[in-house]
Amino acid sequence: MNWILLIIAGLFEVGFAACLGKAKESTGPVATYWYLGFLICLAISMLLLVKATQSLPIGTAYAVWTGIGAVGTVLIGIFIFKEQADFWRIFFISTLIISIVGLKWVSN
Repeated sequence: MNWILLIIAGLFEVGFAACLGKAKESTGPVATYWYLGFLICLAISMLLLVKATQSLPIGTAYAVWTGIGAVGTVLIGIFIFKEQADFWRIFFISTLIISIVGLKWVSN
């Protein structure tokens, strides 16, 4: 169950990064709504991370959480913000995914 909470926390980390990107593109009240979304996603992500680390090793949980956030944020950047998707970027994101799976595999 705590691995599921950790994955959801990582997805909310992607959410707060995406909200920051959208806020940067916006002005006025729309930007305020994106910043509010950022704060909500940040709070949920942190609360779920804290809950997950009550039974998972902190080093593994934090690495997986940041890894999910990093991979998800790069994918959001590529698909939503039209950032570059060259071979090396995809290669290193793939190695990060393999590392996240590896950490899950070797953790009790």
